Amino acid sequence: MTVPGAWRQVRDLFEQALEQDPAGVDRWLDHAAGGDGVLRADVASLLAHHSRAGRFLAEPLGERVPDPFDEGPGLEPGHQIGPYVIVREIGRGGMGRVYLASDQRLGRPVALKALLPRLTEHPSSRERLRREAQAAAALTHPGICTVYALEEVGDELFIVTEYVEGRTLREDIASGNRPSSHALRQTARELASALAVAHAKGIVHRDLKPENVMRTNEGHVKILDFGLARIETGSPVGPIGPLITQPGLLLGTPAYMAPEQLNGQPVDARVDIFALGVLLYEYACGKHPFEAGTPLAVMARILESDVTSIASRDPHIPDDVAAVVDRCLQKAPVDRFPSASAIGPMLQDAPTVPPPAVARWWQMHQLAVIALYVGASTAAWHIKEVATSPLSRWLFVTVGIGAAVAGIVRGHLVFTQWMNPLRLVDERRRTATVTLVADLLIGACLFLDGLLLVPTTPLYAVLTIALAIGVALARVLMEPATTVAAFGRR
Repeated sequence: MTVPGAWRQVRDLFEQALEQDPAGVDRWLDHAAGGDGVLRADVASLLAHHSRAGRFLAEPLGERVPDPFDEGPGLEPGHQIGPYVIVREIGRGGMGRVYLASDQRLGRPVALKALLPRLTEHPSSRERLRREAQAAAALTHPGICTVYALEEVGDELFIVTEYVEGRTLREDIASGNRPSSHALRQTARELASALAVAHAKGIVHRDLKPENVMRTNEGHVKILDFGLARIETGSPVGPIGPLITQPGLLLGTPAYMAPEQLNGQPVDARVDIFALGVLLYEYACGKHPFEAGTPLAVMARILESDVTSIASRDPHIPDDVAAVVDRCLQKAPVDRFPSASAIGPMLQDAPTVPPPAVARWWQMHQLAVIALYVGASTAAWHIKEVATSPLSRWLFVTVGIGAAVAGIVRGHLVFTQWMNPLRLVDERRRTATVTLVADLLIGACLFLDGLLLVPTTPLYAVLTIALAIGVALARVLMEPATTVAAFGRR
């Protein structure tokens, strides 16, 4: 067996072992190794270290310093840094503590990041951090957290930024509430627009993840923390300097890194494109596209496994968004979008609110079908009274239940059109199967009712069968036409 082949076998067996019950993994490994002692020992060695390695890989690499916050007790409320008065601590990260502070000069709240002393003790480090602040300050966009100032107080360095009230995208994902098509597309467009501004200036974020995206109280998203940003050579922000971090240095959060970033290769804007794809996939589906039992296995899948298409995971994802996410997640950088500016045109404006005349036409169709349900239920009741048989009674019950369910659903859609039109497209798609099954069931039962009348009252039999066909055709033939007219597609 060649060395590459042996390693591939060890890797595959290791990944399978990660999915096993830890209590029985030894017995499983004895069987899976097939008596190959060397193979078993290699896999067991990896398993012995995977927990520690997994914890290492699950966190941003910038945070992996021992006890980063043992370098001081932090700032107490009321403490003043220049014109800024500390209100409270609001977060911690790999670069330091973040405080909510009050800007006494302008009377506004700000976020004050107190950088760790070990990051600022050397002149070269302080210069690098100055450049990072300048790079971020050069970005002006509603979707990017604004950098206001860089304050130096003695040996301490503080970055002052806009204070964004809201919740992180991680909190949105953790809530379990999946976004509507409109919300998903809007989030994708806003993030792509913000990244496009950075990429146009030659700035790459390199640590885009749900924790670094904030949804404001107004519902829009902002990208936070360009602290790991890299300025590409020849970028429009030339006076700031050619490079923020050293080439070949692995920085970021591995679960959101592109394969070339994990391999320590040179990176460009396309690593942000990959991270955007991971983020949008997770936001839409609630699951990481390379989900695995441990962070180490996640990294292995990013490097070597193909991702399940987002449309296969959730068929309700809009086609344009699915196409964007799939292209963002390509392994080879050349197969992704060259920069975020190429993504915006791919995300089409969905017709979420039909024009008033078309909306009325669509509403009239829903009300007409509800009227057909009433007629079908009445006809089934009449036939039950005339043809007194167990079959006619059960057909009446089935028609009545189907009409009630479908009528409530269609009434809900009409109400949504009146009260929350932006939600209508998603609600229509969500309930399409219910109305289709109910209408076909009503049509079939009413057709059987008509056949029961043929021997005694042929005229009523024909009318009943016609009504049954009308209910079915209204759903499978006419409704798609009104839907296309109102929404542009089924």
